[in-house]
Amino acid sequence: MDLKDKTILITGGTGSFGKACVKALLEHHEPAVVRVFSRDELKQSEMAVPYKDEDRIRFFIGDVRDRDRLVRATRGVDLIIHAAALKQVPACEYNPFEAVQTNGMGAENIVTAAIENDVPRVIQLSTDKAVNPVNLYGATKLCAEKIITQANTYAADSDARFANVRYGNVVGSRGSVLPLFLRQAQTGTLTITDERMTRFWITLPEAVEFVLESLHIMEGGEVFVPKIPSMRVRDVADAIAPDAEHRIIGIRPGEKLHEVLLTEDESRHAQDLEDRYAILPEFPTWRTAAYRHGPGLQDGFRYSSDTNERWLTADGLRALLPSLEPVA
Repeated sequence: MDLKDKTILITGGTGSFGKACVKALLEHHEPAVVRVFSRDELKQSEMAVPYKDEDRIRFFIGDVRDRDRLVRATRGVDLIIHAAALKQVPACEYNPFEAVQTNGMGAENIVTAAIENDVPRVIQLSTDKAVNPVNLYGATKLCAEKIITQANTYAADSDARFANVRYGNVVGSRGSVLPLFLRQAQTGTLTITDERMTRFWITLPEAVEFVLESLHIMEGGEVFVPKIPSMRVRDVADAIAPDAEHRIIGIRPGEKLHEVLLTEDESRHAQDLEDRYAILPEFPTWRTAAYRHGPGLQDGFRYSSDTNERWLTADGLRALLPSLEPVA
């Protein structure tokens, strides 16, 4: 999908991904308008400051729980990037129905607004925690994936198409372990849940590029998974503060030792696209022809952070973040 002269709406547009995506779109893709849709007027006013001379950006106050507001905000839109979510695991556990309303019902409202306004493309951001979920955040994002995928059925008689992207931890985003370690480094002691723990890692620019590239190849119903490196949590700690003491506090409720981006069951209906995997829909009732993306995967294939072929070391993380200085 060529984004030049297109009108793009980003839900959760004042978040880490949203801000990076707006910047990339305006600098490299020549859109007609980028609409930032979010709940917090303060964050919008702060985000607007560097764009005071930019006439291609609009700020919409609204909540993805509010279907009518979404319908209004998506009029005339060519693309929706759905990044809004409640994603803090403890907050979702303590406030379960709030997570259901934002992450689950919010996705359904996106579908309704997109179909009502004939939005050609919708892509939703998901997470590795949606795979075999052990916490409510992951469970609601799994529901959101299913809602977005099956939306193609309801839009079968239109040009609207829906897809998901699913990736791991974003380096330096709000809520990631990186800012926590940076704060703790000042004390000389870092808290580590379990030194065996591994996670998938992707930088913000890589995440934005992955989403925008997936738009060009989506046909509707896919879950796109990037091929990204894993990293051990102890190596993250060593990258931030190599001389700091490690205090083991144990895995927290709702956490896994390792994360999975693609299961053995999903691999049976997935394809290898060289730099990413495409998990194809199991019930593509809206299609009359077969998907033609790439070769299938080996039987029993599982894409897990502990058995990944690519690994990021402490030195590798520092190379990704040249402005990040180790704290002694």
